[in-house]
Amino acid sequence: MKLDSILEEYFRQDTQYQTRRNFLRNGITGFGSLWLGLQGAKGSPLKINHSTENPLDVLPPQFTAKAKRIIYLHMAGAPSTLELFDHKPELDKFNGKDCPQEFLEGQNFAFIQGTPKMLGSVYPFKQYGESGTYMSDRLPHLAKHVDDLCFIHTLKTDQFNHGPAQLMVHTGNAAFGHPSIGAWATYGLGTENQNLPGFISLLSGGRSPRAGKNLWGSGYLPSIYQGVQCRSVGEPILNTNNPEGVTSEVRRNTIDAINSLNTTAYEKIGDPETLTRISQYEMAFRMQASVPEVMDISKEPKAIHEMYGTQPGKESFANNCLLARRLAEQGVRFIQLFDWGWDSHGSVESEALNFGFKDKCQQVDQPISALLTDLKQRGLLEDTLVIWSGEFGRTPMRENRGGNEMKNIGRDHNPHAFTCWMAGAGVKPGYHYGETDPFGYQSLPGQEVHVRDFHATLLAMMGFNHKKLSYSLNGLEQKLSGVKSAKVIKDILA
Repeated sequence: MKLDSILEEYFRQDTQYQTRRNFLRNGITGFGSLWLGLQGAKGSPLKINHSTENPLDVLPPQFTAKAKRIIYLHMAGAPSTLELFDHKPELDKFNGKDCPQEFLEGQNFAFIQGTPKMLGSVYPFKQYGESGTYMSDRLPHLAKHVDDLCFIHTLKTDQFNHGPAQLMVHTGNAAFGHPSIGAWATYGLGTENQNLPGFISLLSGGRSPRAGKNLWGSGYLPSIYQGVQCRSVGEPILNTNNPEGVTSEVRRNTIDAINSLNTTAYEKIGDPETLTRISQYEMAFRMQASVPEVMDISKEPKAIHEMYGTQPGKESFANNCLLARRLAEQGVRFIQLFDWGWDSHGSVESEALNFGFKDKCQQVDQPISALLTDLKQRGLLEDTLVIWSGEFGRTPMRENRGGNEMKNIGRDHNPHAFTCWMAGAGVKPGYHYGETDPFGYQSLPGQEVHVRDFHATLLAMMGFNHKKLSYSLNGLEQKLSGVKSAKVIKDILA
């Protein structure tokens, strides 16, 4: 059957392939299109004009940006920063005493019941660097970099359960279906290396974060902007290798035929997802050559492996940190690392501050330090922003499931205040923003940084006004920072 005949049959029942946007454009003599145009004009959103042939082509930021790319290190489960970065000597004095009732009234907890005991830091703190930054003894390698780090101690979220809180941190919304930070970055800026995805996600710790693939999804943005999950064991991306008996020439001819069909479909219907599909086929073909090479860390010198503590062929956070440097070096726009195992309730030894927490700190300390050193010595830290965070904080009270003191030491979820740090492009080194109360429970008045403010600040470092980078959907200009008031934390900007 000829191609024309195939297409004629394919589009025989044209109406079943209509998109809503296409229907509005063509229906009622174009009044639907006029309405869409008026809706888009409200608020003067920034126009993102990617090439129809290449929706990942490089676009300039709205204004001069220092951060060309981001590496986001997320410790899934929310590590206790009272054991890492938030030094509270006053809390230590109240260790073992009953929690004040004003800390409990009207509050939601995941597990705490009755009146828990206050819990001082499980590990000692001391000052490091010229900045005199207080850190515990759990991260001795990272402590050498304190004068390069910029801390925000007063982050706040609306959510106190892991899944919704992870979504809030990475998409700005506790519900499914919204684009992640990386998707917004690649939508606004494209990516420098057209042979690799613009947004790559790497996992370690034995399991995925609670909110799963939604944390690197594209939501309502075209799916070309979603993150691509790469594996650090086996084939980096499943099905990128040709099946046995299929040559690259055969694969090229197959893709050309499929893209011819998709191009005709786009000309007929105008659905932007058709262009995404074409781009993804082309990207997949190019990735067959580029992905295996960039993901092969075994070619790195012995000194680099010793610096990171890597073990090629195994899944580990250390391997992913080295991969993050290699991907940044190759021009990938957004690199997301998730490390599972930081939910320190104390219900079992692996989730206890006095047991499993020590192991997790040891697993990430050397690799993060090596990543910062490696980026700096290669000149990449000047235009790469590195971010470290969890999804919320932990309580200054000891967890007491069923109202009883537990054998192991743990802390419950605390959405009111938690610490993140950043390093590299766009932030003041050796700087601390915000202060919590003497117990590390809530921000002091006027120093709260909501996750919306955090997102607005990240976009500013990438060269965007968070109010302008938007996507029209359901009559609203959807934004990473949401529709509520958000502010850029200018004090941390270099």
